[in-house]
This record gives sequence, C-alpha cells and structure tokens, in this order.
Amino acid sequence: MRLSVVTVCRNAAATIGETLSSFFAQSYAAKHLIVVDGASTDDTMSIVRGYACDQLSIICEPDHGLYDAMNKGLRAFDGEAVGFLNADDRFHDPGALAAIAAALGEADICYGDLDYVDSARRERVVRRWRASPWRKGAFRRGWMPPHPTFYCRREVIDRVGAFDLSYRVAADYDFMLRALELADFNVTHVPKVLVDMADGGLSTVDLAARLRHNLEALASRQRWLGAGLVDYALFAKPLGKASQFVLAGS
Repeated sequence: MRLSVVTVCRNAAATIGETLSSFFAQSYAAKHLIVVDGASTDDTMSIVRGYACDQLSIICEPDHGLYDAMNKGLRAFDGEAVGFLNADDRFHDPGALAAIAAALGEADICYGDLDYVDSARRERVVRRWRASPWRKGAFRRGWMPPHPTFYCRREVIDRVGAFDLSYRVAADYDFMLRALELADFNVTHVPKVLVDMADGGLSTVDLAARLRHNLEALASRQRWLGAGLVDYALFAKPLGKASQFVLAGS
C-alpha cells in the first residue's frame, strides 16, 4: 500500500526540516510526501528542496488559508491512502507509517495516539492524547480522534469530499465527523503514539481559538447530526481535554 502524507506550510523554516526528516526516517518504504507551500517568504522552500527525491512532490503557490492548501493536497495525492503531517509536527518514531499501513490493511480509516510537545522544548511532553475505540454516535458525546493521526483510504476521500472552507479552525473536525458519523466505513484505532504535535496550533493557540473551534464544531454537529443550540458535546469535548495535561515533573 502506497501512503501519501501531505504537509502544508508557509514560512515554516524553523521547523520544516525536522518534520521532513521524520518522514524520510520512516521504515515503511511505499511512502510519498506532498509539501503544499503557500508562497513562503523565508527559507522554507530552500530547506524543502534540499530533500528532493522521487518520494517528494512540491506545490508552491498562494492559497486561501490552511484548509484550501490541504484540499490541494487531497487533489494531488496519488497513493492508496492519505493523511496529514503539520509543518511543525513530526512522526513519533520510525515505525509510525508502518503501523498505519498495517491498520489500513484491515480498515478504511485508522487513527492513533498523539503527544503534544512544547514548541520551544520539543523533548518535553505537555499533553498526552490517548484515543479510544470508535463507536457510532461518539461525536455527540464529545469524542473526536487526533486529526494528525487520522489516515484514510482513497475511497473515503472520494465519498466524503474535501475540507469545508466555511470553517476557519474546525474543518478537520467536520471532515472526520462526516467520514465517521455519516458513513459506514471500517474504522480502527492504532494503540500507539504516531505523532508529536507542537502545542499552540491553529485551534489551540489561545483561549479565543479554542472557543472558536468548539463553536465551529457545534455548528458541524448542528448541520450533520441535528444538534440543538447547545448540546452535550459542547461541554464534554473541552472537559475531556483536562485529563490530557501532563503535570510538571511527570
């Protein structure tokens, strides 16, 4: 199985090298990386081109934001399955893609566990997101899988469609909800940390971003699941994050 990984970036010179190195360190051979750059003005593309090989494709042009760039990756991938690796994240170890490929040998969609790491001290884990097995209706209960660990076969993309650009920070949540709640795909959880994610991303950078993400997620549930003006998941989803934080010294 050929796995495609999409990395979206813009002015990511400080971190993109570590991200790409973690991809090329993967033991799984049938892999392809698509870097979608939004016309960076720093050294990002010089660093990316330093990794030039037949396992790397580059799209470099202006875009209309993160999810527009991610949709370009969906249109460009040529593997049997696809997932996303953010430009300041890295695969947890060299066996991550092999674990994903093994899971997708039996399923249409897989997802795994994730560690949030300090963006300045990347060896320090600040949150541990340990996902749980998927059950129909879980989004109503405040559940969601970590998107950087979410991989799916091509037929899922063909059926579910692209990221909805009407969402500014929760189009990934909306995509996963549609894939899991509105369809009947075979889904499996990989009980392994697959990705180290830098804390402070688009949806978690500050309290306002977290609030917007939760409100956009509610709007997705209202649209697809018939949620009311306020639902159980609006409270359960953020409260579920509380147990993920790592105490100092632990």
